[in-house]
This record gives sequence, C-alpha cells and structure tokens, in this order.
Amino acid sequence: MPDVIKAALDIEKFGAHGITIHPRPDGRHIRRDDVFELKKVLTTEFNIEGYPTETFIQMVCQVRPHQVTLVPDAHDALTSNQGWDAVHHLAFLTEVIKEFKKNNIRTSLFVETDLNNIEFAAKTGTDRVELYTGPYAHAYTLNPANAIVPFAEAAKKALACGLKVNAGHDLSLVNLALFQKHIPDLAEVSIGHALISDALYMGLETTIQKYLDLLK
Repeated sequence: MPDVIKAALDIEKFGAHGITIHPRPDGRHIRRDDVFELKKVLTTEFNIEGYPTETFIQMVCQVRPHQVTLVPDAHDALTSNQGWDAVHHLAFLTEVIKEFKKNNIRTSLFVETDLNNIEFAAKTGTDRVELYTGPYAHAYTLNPANAIVPFAEAAKKALACGLKVNAGHDLSLVNLALFQKHIPDLAEVSIGHALISDALYMGLETTIQKYLDLLK
C-alpha cells in the first residue's frame, strides 16, 4: 500500500499522457516486478529512467517501453542531481543507445544546460535530451527571469542539433508556466514529487487536471 499498479492506471484515467518510473537497484522507488506488471496494463506512454548497467539494459530491452531516459546516477544517489558529461562518456553512451535503438526504443539523455555538452549528446545518436531542471527550480525562487535564460538557450541548441527536448526535476505548478512559455517546443515534462505533494491536498485527479490545464 499504496498499490503502484492501481495508482498508475488511475493517473492514466485522470488524463496524464504517460507514466515515468525509475527502478533503482535497491528498489526504493519501484520494484523490478512492478516494471513488468506495468508494461502489461499501461495504455499511454511508458518511460523508464535509470543508469544503464547491464542489468538495466537487459530489463529495458525485455520490457520495451516507448522511451528510456538515461541518467548518470550512482547506485547510492538519493535522487538525480546532475546530467551526463556527454563529452567524456561519448563512446559509452553511443554503444548503449545503439542497443536500445535495435529494440525500437526511443532514447533520452539527462543533461544540464552546457551548450557544448548538448552538441556531444546529439553525437551519441539519442533522440532527445531531458533538461535537468533542479537548478531552474532553485533559481526561480530568487529571480524567475534569470532562471529561465540558460534553459531557453539549451533548448534552442538541442532543437538546432535535431533533438527533441524533455524536462524534469522539481518542476511544479509554481514554476512550470514560465518554463513552458520560454520553451514552446517542449515535448515532455516528467513531474513526480511536486505532483504527489499537491495530491495530498487536492487529490490525484484534481492535481493532474491542474497540470494539464497549465500545459495547454
């Protein structure tokens, strides 16, 4: 309790466009068995994120979600708190992405706003990048106008490199509208903590509708 499968199906029923999960090695976010069970029942987009260990790669290729989002988290990381260094990990990421492409799985790399790094992310063959928006959310509390600038520039660079742009981490009903306004070609946002926190007060259905209304 709570029932992960029921919660995911309810979230779909309430209008969410997809479900993102992050199966960590210790299973604290979601268990391996849940990944396979969710695949059986979900009808919207299914996105699995994680660090590409051999075990993770095998699981994703078995499940074949619509998208895999690769994050550079250490196994003991509390949460995702940095993007890939695509320059340093170019060869590794290129090989991993080839494996997912062979299985017809769309790929996304979790990155920060460094423009040169985004160029190298494109060289890996990934389909998308997901902008790590933790720094945006923090800077937004100090100066929203300044906070959005590097992210708008990073999105513009990614689009110029032929990549679609996702975003995630610490986005909320407070800071999401400005983000979307300055990045109108945003393909996808992944929202976890803020959505569940809001749902404690408003319920899942109302909360999801508020996010959908904001993103229209």
